[in-house]
Formats: sequence, structure tokens, C-alpha cells
Amino acid sequence: MLMRTDPFREIDRLTEQFFGTTARPAVMPLDAYRDGDWFYAAFDLPGVDPDSIDCTVERNVLTVRAERRRPTGDNVELVAAERPMGTFTRRLFLGDTLDTDKLEAGYEHGVLTLRIPVAERAKPRRVTITANGNDRKEISA
Repeated sequence: MLMRTDPFREIDRLTEQFFGTTARPAVMPLDAYRDGDWFYAAFDLPGVDPDSIDCTVERNVLTVRAERRRPTGDNVELVAAERPMGTFTRRLFLGDTLDTDKLEAGYEHGVLTLRIPVAERAKPRRVTITANGNDRKEISA
């Protein structure tokens, strides 16, 4: 049986694996949003063992590392390998308005969700203004 060969196929495959494609990016996709007094960041990490996920915060820089491994064993025969494997890292620069000391993390259905409260100093508050000594007005700040 004859097979047609493409000498650039392997180069294309390696390039896509390293840089990703629009349909399958090489980094972990992220959704970030604020809901009331909470900030959420959700990372897509399907097929990742929760024990391999490492989440750290240092000086308002959040770093998420995760590793996806191929199945191993004496009887395992790799037939196709299209999913990216290895260690993935993503960094987020968090503002001073978040209280990173109270960060919560959960992993469910292949999604790592981080929940960070908005710091008290960043929440809207009322300020009392005095005018002419005794008259007080209250405004929203």
C-alpha cells in the first residue's frame, strides 16, 4: 500500500501544539467576572487530576499551574495523541481591590473556579459631610 507523505505535516503539528489554534488554544482558557462583592476566575482544565493543580498568590500575582499526563502502563498503546499534554501555566495580575488572603478555589467538571472577595476598602461607602458646624449631609462615595 502506498501512502502520500507531506514533509511539513510534523512541523505543522508541533507548531499547533506549541502555539495552539483558534479552536484549541495551547494555554488554559479563562473567564473572569465580578458578581456583587466577589470576583471570579474560571479556568478550563479538562482531564487534569485535581492533585496536579497548584494555585499561588504572591504580591497580587495569581499563578495557576496544572499538569495533564498521558495514561501509562505496560499494556497502554498510544493510538492517537491530539490533546495537549504537559504542564500549563497562567498568570493573572490582580488589582489591590481584591482580598487575596480570603481566596477560595474549587475544581468541578474540569473547571477550576477561583472566588476572591472584593476588599472592604474598594466597596462603595457613605461619607458624612459637615457644613457650617452642625448641619450634616450624607453623600454616596
